[in-house]
Amino acid sequence: MVCVTMGDMARTGNRGSGSAGAAKGGVAGARRPEVRLPSLMAYDGEGLEPDGDYDGVRFEETDLADASGPGARFMDCELRGCALDRAELGRARFIDSVLTGVRGVGTDLAGASLRDVEVLDARLGGVQLHGAVLERVLVRGGKIDYLNLRKARLKDVVFEGCVLSEPDFGEAQLVRVEFRDCVLRRADFSSVRMESVDLRTVAELDIARGVERLAGAVISPSQLMELAPAFAAQIGVRVEA
Repeated sequence: MVCVTMGDMARTGNRGSGSAGAAKGGVAGARRPEVRLPSLMAYDGEGLEPDGDYDGVRFEETDLADASGPGARFMDCELRGCALDRAELGRARFIDSVLTGVRGVGTDLAGASLRDVEVLDARLGGVQLHGAVLERVLVRGGKIDYLNLRKARLKDVVFEGCVLSEPDFGEAQLVRVEFRDCVLRRADFSSVRMESVDLRTVAELDIARGVERLAGAVISPSQLMELAPAFAAQIGVRVEA
């Protein structure tokens, strides 16, 4: 069932760094990434290579539009201010990496793997992450339109202070996922599976589809009132004055 916690419930202490979050109001907190980049080498190539191996590389304002790098591996890398329009990065792996201010439309990351990754102030549209695996990922700031996470697996993921416009979580699995001070517009939760998903501090919660799939999530009392008509409609209850 959907868990609704009251603001005056006892709160637990701070989470330990690098460990699973302590329960907050009965909700297990997400474990955040701990990215400590080593000294990086500046990228001096052009585009990307399929199945390329990039270790300890800084991509600074690099134009990766239309780049083809399916299956590439990025370990201890930083992508700062890069253009990713239509970049083909299906099945790519990002490990212990930071993406700051990346921008682009139609970036293909289908089936990609992101582990211990920070995505900061991104401006993206139509990103394909269906079937992807995200573990210990922080998405902070920025705006992402039409994010496709269908059938993706998210574990220990935090969306913080960002705007997600029409994100598609259809058939995805969300475990210890937090939406903190962010905007969710026209979100699709169709056939999603949730476990310890915290929606309480969402600034704007607009669910287009799948409100009946919120089992395993925790919402605030005010959000419950806002979603009451949708809940009533799901069970066939008519509300009339």
